[in-house]
Amino acid sequence: MYSGKRRGIRALVLAAPVILVSSVSVLASGDAVCSKGVFISAVNVSGMTREEAKAAVDQYVEKAGEQTVTVTVGDNTLTPTLNDLGLTWNSSGVLDEAMQLGATGNIVQRYKDQKDLQNSSKALSIDYQLDEKTLDAYVKNCESYNTDPVNATVYTTDELLPGIEGGTDGITLNVEGGEKALRSAVDDWDGISALSVELPVDRVKPDVSADDLYFGDVLGTATTDFSASSSGRWQNVVNGCSKISGTLIYPGESFSVTQAVTPFTAENGYALAPSYEENQVVESYGGGICQVSTTLYNAVLKAELEVTARSNHTLVVSYVDLSKDAAIAEGIMDMAFVNSLENPIYIIGYTTSDGLISFTIYGKEYRPANRTIEFVSKTISQTDPSAISKLAADPEQQIGYISQTGSPHTGYTAELWKNIYTDGQLTDSVQINSSTYNAVGTIYDIGVASQSTAWTQAMYNAIAQNSLDAVYSVINNGTSYLTSESESETTASTEAAPDTNASSGAGTDQPETSVTAQTDASGSGDTDEVVVTYDQYGNAIG
Repeated sequence: MYSGKRRGIRALVLAAPVILVSSVSVLASGDAVCSKGVFISAVNVSGMTREEAKAAVDQYVEKAGEQTVTVTVGDNTLTPTLNDLGLTWNSSGVLDEAMQLGATGNIVQRYKDQKDLQNSSKALSIDYQLDEKTLDAYVKNCESYNTDPVNATVYTTDELLPGIEGGTDGITLNVEGGEKALRSAVDDWDGISALSVELPVDRVKPDVSADDLYFGDVLGTATTDFSASSSGRWQNVVNGCSKISGTLIYPGESFSVTQAVTPFTAENGYALAPSYEENQVVESYGGGICQVSTTLYNAVLKAELEVTARSNHTLVVSYVDLSKDAAIAEGIMDMAFVNSLENPIYIIGYTTSDGLISFTIYGKEYRPANRTIEFVSKTISQTDPSAISKLAADPEQQIGYISQTGSPHTGYTAELWKNIYTDGQLTDSVQINSSTYNAVGTIYDIGVASQSTAWTQAMYNAIAQNSLDAVYSVINNGTSYLTSESESETTASTEAAPDTNASSGAGTDQPETSVTAQTDASGSGDTDEVVVTYDQYGNAIG
């Protein structure tokens, strides 16, 4: 009985190695497969040969490569897929590990490892990588997003307020750094999570940033009325205003009104309109432009900028107080100023359909809130005009034509003062300018053309006396000049042809002549016309 038991034990011991040897022989053969329970990421490679496992994982990685990546280049956001970036994987390392699980060590160890895999599977991580050529090509293509810095600029909004645009940094992509950032993100990827990568860029600041342009405060504003203007003057005011509006002036920069609005030509948008020239009103291109410069001058005063050029008119104007005007004439007079502040300023001007022109200067307020100013015009002296300032001969008009080309203007000397208040109390007064306006009597153009040399000469003599009474006397006595000349012609004709009838009258009829009086008491350039008509003998008939 004892011997039988020993034979049974020997048989059991001999049987076990047979099973293990059989398993090892399969794993060690050329047809070796992955042990049961082996995964590469989410791919079950159990029972697969190395080639089969690689193919399966290749397919898995290709599918995973369809996932998009959020790539930021400066302010640009791109969404390439991982495949676009050249997604691949390091197959050799993980495949070696997968094939070795449950297939290394002695027979007992291999057996134990396989039993463990059957009870609990083993998932190996994929070593994700990016193909260098594909990655390099993609990142270099992103250089198209490189930009130069853009200076901030100001513009006028539809609401007639300053608006800011631009002021952006220039960027240059760091290609090497970008490739490193993408490579690092993929190296750490778990194959599931979303990926976001910001590519490094070198930034270049603009010379003028948006922070450099602040126009939130009104530094000075002024408005004048040109509603009584003629159509030509109206056009000139609107045109001149548009050429100044939208001007940006940096600290230390100068602005010249004349440079901004000239030349005064039809091609530059101007029309003929009344303007002052040598103490009288004449028609010229750009007539009325001085109201544009005057309105801006008053806004500049309120902004307390440094005025470098300003001239008063030779005669007073109606749209501002004395010494608040600023006349300009190309090559002669200008209104100019300097931005004497530490920040830029921006000028917005506009005209309205009911004849108002306004300028507002925007910038950063620099004055204390408890400080206010006012500008006061002071009349120092007054000179009354003479009855008649000038009579001018007009050889293009017949005798009897009288046109008032300049209305009487009182002369003044005046000063402009700035009063400064702190908490409502006057603390200082500063003289801003002084002005002298000429006293000018009425100016008339007098027609001198006629068919009578004597009558024309008599009119020139009356004009030389600067006497309107003498002019009217010559007009009213026109019959005597015409009769005298006619008699001379008749005598000469009788002597030459005694048979001719010499009793036909005063000779050649003269055309009707007229006196035209134009008044411009407002100084605005608008005129009212009154016509008095005379017959050929100098008698008023209307």
